[in-house]
Amino acid sequence: MPPGFAPDDFWLLLPEILLATTAVVVLGADALLPRGRQGLAAWIALGGLGATAAALVPLAGTHATAAGGLMAVDAFAGFFKLLFLLAAALTILMSTRYLAVEGARPGTYYVLVLCATLGMLFMASALDLVTQVIGLETMAVSFYILAGFLKPNRRSNEAAVKYFLLGAFSLGLLLYGMSLLYGLTGTTMLRDIGTALAGLERSRWLGLAVILVVAGLGFKIAAVPFHMWAPDVYEGAPTPITAFLSVGSKAASFAMLLRLFFEALPAANADWGLLFYALAILTMTVGNLAALTQSNLKRLLAYSSIAHAGYVLIGVVAATSVPQVGIKAALVYLLVYAFMQIGAFGVVTMLRRHDVIGEELKDMSGLFTRNPLAGASMLLFMLSLGGIPPTAGFMGKFWLFSAAIDGGYYWLAVIGVLNSAVSLYYYLRVVVFMWFKPQATGSPVVLGPAMGVLLAVTVVGTLALGVYPRALFDLADVSARALGAAGIATMVR
Repeated sequence: MPPGFAPDDFWLLLPEILLATTAVVVLGADALLPRGRQGLAAWIALGGLGATAAALVPLAGTHATAAGGLMAVDAFAGFFKLLFLLAAALTILMSTRYLAVEGARPGTYYVLVLCATLGMLFMASALDLVTQVIGLETMAVSFYILAGFLKPNRRSNEAAVKYFLLGAFSLGLLLYGMSLLYGLTGTTMLRDIGTALAGLERSRWLGLAVILVVAGLGFKIAAVPFHMWAPDVYEGAPTPITAFLSVGSKAASFAMLLRLFFEALPAANADWGLLFYALAILTMTVGNLAALTQSNLKRLLAYSSIAHAGYVLIGVVAATSVPQVGIKAALVYLLVYAFMQIGAFGVVTMLRRHDVIGEELKDMSGLFTRNPLAGASMLLFMLSLGGIPPTAGFMGKFWLFSAAIDGGYYWLAVIGVLNSAVSLYYYLRVVVFMWFKPQATGSPVVLGPAMGVLLAVTVVGTLALGVYPRALFDLADVSARALGAAGIATMVR
């Protein structure tokens, strides 16, 4: 058993402590504030997220463990924590007007967003299988509730039930695989598992454990064939939560995946590398082909999100041959994806008015005429998602495909490029509706202050990281070096 908390653990875990405290404060504010003032909960939540981000700054450059070795405080965890906090803040900005239109109670909603973010922080830092599962379920249970938050909406209720049932099934697979790892090594600590497996001969039980863990995490990242929940859940959930799911939950699952496989299972990289190779091809191809026929914007972006999970898996596969390059490429892409995906969903959220649901392609008709700023922003996000220069999406894909080539996975890079070309059809289809179709009926599309901030942040991020990505590359490089140096050395040998 690991020893108890050391005095330094308070400072090392201060970001998690602040975020948990913010969730409690927002919950109290929701109960105490009068009904007309409950919107203040959003600003309290944003303040807490800002304080949590500020608490990460003194930890930059730290490479330590906390809570008796259960949590890592390093550049890898710091990279993902900043990504999660950014995604959560943008989700809250996107939600203020949306909740008012839907007539939903905001306080509980923001508490759940903060709890989901707290679970993500633990997933990025956890060095123990049990701690990883606790973080995963803290995030997942929050999302189960958030997916069904619009109680009068039958699609929202259906999304919550489907997400819960398939999420519980995937958790069972993951736990079974983890239990086999514990049985083989006698420990739940990731680095101890890696050390124990390095001295063991390959066995069918280790192969089964790897398959089950890959399947369990495949559900969480919505990789084909474990993707069946994503389109229905993305369509039925509140639109800001769909954005948070597609960015925050996916990034957290990849953080857990990278930490688990490169810290605990580097000795079995030949097995799981082959599985991820097949998943990457299937996920990219099926996601893009399915998106071609979608008329619902949220389903289109859901299948697009599935395809992008396949792109990130290219980096994971490349990391089996060139660990530093592959991990770095995956980190770069996850961050640039956050800006362009949340920005796209922000525009979709703007289409929701009292008299218009705003989730169909036809609702995009004439958007550039009705709101030029929203139309121009959506054009940028669609081009970036398609990988057109000089956007951040182009740089992200360039690094992923370059990593595949550096690792010797030439066909994987070719298939990725072909899939990226296919995706341009449905992204440009959205552009055609915005710019060349007659104006849709309904009330005007209004850009409020919160949505203005969101679009400004996502547009600047999408452009800046495409024109000058050096700062992001350097940050990703430092973060990748912090991940399982001993495990990566084992893979290289």
